[in-house]
Amino acid sequence: MAGSVAGPEIERLIQLLARLPGLGPRSARRAALHLIKKRDALMTPLTAALQVALDRIQVCKICGNIDSQNPCTVCTDPRRDPSIIVVVADVADLWALERANAVNGRYHVLGATLSPLDGVGPQDLTLDALVARAHETEVTEVVLALNATVDGQTTAHYITDLLQEAGVRVTRLAHGVPVGGELDYLDEGTLSAAMRQRTLF
Repeated sequence: MAGSVAGPEIERLIQLLARLPGLGPRSARRAALHLIKKRDALMTPLTAALQVALDRIQVCKICGNIDSQNPCTVCTDPRRDPSIIVVVADVADLWALERANAVNGRYHVLGATLSPLDGVGPQDLTLDALVARAHETEVTEVVLALNATVDGQTTAHYITDLLQEAGVRVTRLAHGVPVGGELDYLDEGTLSAAMRQRTLF
């Protein structure tokens, strides 16, 4: 029976890299080998960047974004329109909308979408905080910028019901976002158009 070619330290690196989304065991092996070969150019600065992230990156107590300050730079930006809250499932979706320069409001990160098959229920999302924010006097619109998937649409309907008493306009992204599409994979033009053409939910 053939043993491992690499030592335990390298195997541990490969196992950790394989946990990253999009990296399977084979890709993790290639990534680990590349890091080791480019130790000075890649591994040393990556190690430093990971340590800085570990020490400084926080989850924003208002919106759920991740940043080196708390509240985050989006929540504290005085140029943002405080009357609009854009609801996203994940920080990656927030980043996608920011890359598209499509939002001038503030955000609310749910942390996921409702998915009974995956065991994700309302208690797993930041819904209470969203409802509280929607009741603030300056908020007039909540934009549901959720993926056009079954789980995304289920979550959007659930939130719409929750916000009935808040007295805010609930809108969703227009048809620029294809059914089954995920925000993080869409180009900036599509996201910008979808944001501009948002409709009542």
